[in-house]
Amino acid sequence: MTSHQRHLDLFWDDDVTRYDFGPGHPMDPVRLALTMSLVRAFGLDRLPNVTVRSAPAAGDSTLGLVHDPDYVAAVREVARTGEPDPSRGLGTEDNPAFAAVHEASALIAGLSVAGAEAVWRTHARAVNFAGGLHHAMPGSASGFCIYNDAALAVARLLELGAERVAYVDVDVHHGDGVQQAFWDDPRVLTISLHEHPRTLFPQTGWAEETGGPAAEGTAVNLPLPAGTGDSGWLRAFHAVVPELLAAFRPQALVTQHGADTHVEDPLAHLAVSLDAQRVVAAALAGLADEHAGGRWLALGGGGYAVADVVPRSWTHLVAIAAGRPIEPEQETPEEWRADVMRRTRQHAPLRMTDGMPATWKDFDGGYDPADRLDQAVLATRRAVFPHHGLLP
Repeated sequence: MTSHQRHLDLFWDDDVTRYDFGPGHPMDPVRLALTMSLVRAFGLDRLPNVTVRSAPAAGDSTLGLVHDPDYVAAVREVARTGEPDPSRGLGTEDNPAFAAVHEASALIAGLSVAGAEAVWRTHARAVNFAGGLHHAMPGSASGFCIYNDAALAVARLLELGAERVAYVDVDVHHGDGVQQAFWDDPRVLTISLHEHPRTLFPQTGWAEETGGPAAEGTAVNLPLPAGTGDSGWLRAFHAVVPELLAAFRPQALVTQHGADTHVEDPLAHLAVSLDAQRVVAAALAGLADEHAGGRWLALGGGGYAVADVVPRSWTHLVAIAAGRPIEPEQETPEEWRADVMRRTRQHAPLRMTDGMPATWKDFDGGYDPADRLDQAVLATRRAVFPHHGLLP
């Protein structure tokens, strides 16, 4: 089956917007509602090869693939009482307590796990842009993330019989929770491109973090200098990800597409455009077809420019996964602009582009030893490429 004919399961449930830490919190669920609104305005949900579907919330046994039972019980208790449990990262400034904290988090996890099941059983594609909550740890919440749906999806693929799963995370923050879950598991390759831990939460994701004793070289970290823009970000991605996926030969690919690499994002310091985010989504679609039999689960993640950036970035992702990419110069639909104004009192962007060329120079064409980005790429390649039989 060619990639443009692949079936796409788009996971959506209005109740994901109950994942709401309250007024003033950066993780405003309006970003999810506005993404689905834009998907619908472009008619992507009505394409013949696209099914929009929900799924049950993850139950305790599923959550237990990654999370400690005591932690799940603690989340339920916080939901019931509203009392914070700071020892588990619940009811903190980053993760305020709210009544639906267990239900909404378990629903998002359930959608990602159902996406993993769909791609494994049918060689299809799946998207859950409400997912990608990659900071949650086995026993604690962290960084706006309660349950780690990304790690749970990978764990479900292993449970279904996958022998090799690759996870690629292009959020501006290090995918620390997913790395932690599979640190010593040679069946899972985790690759994270992120802003350097010196300048950004969670202060992990150094090139030297390469996996536990049983899984050397299966944790890959590419920390990028603050201020990195399109050409550097794309150069770094293409210098590391394609070769590693070709060597690892995953049977499924899970990707996390946090939109917070964007130059307008208020919580981080990269300078990436919507156009470069689109290029990476398209590259990952191709890599899934080339190396993972077409089995591709794409998740959302961070992104706090909730009207300007996130809906356009993730609508491009859905369109690419559906095999019907949207031209960057395309105007945003009038009905969506009206929805943005109604929900946020902001003017919506007029086009699906930032007007950037999104070009880069291949690392193989030679590197500049004085360039901080090239130094970062080379450090990552030296740390992990030999474990995969590759030359740095």
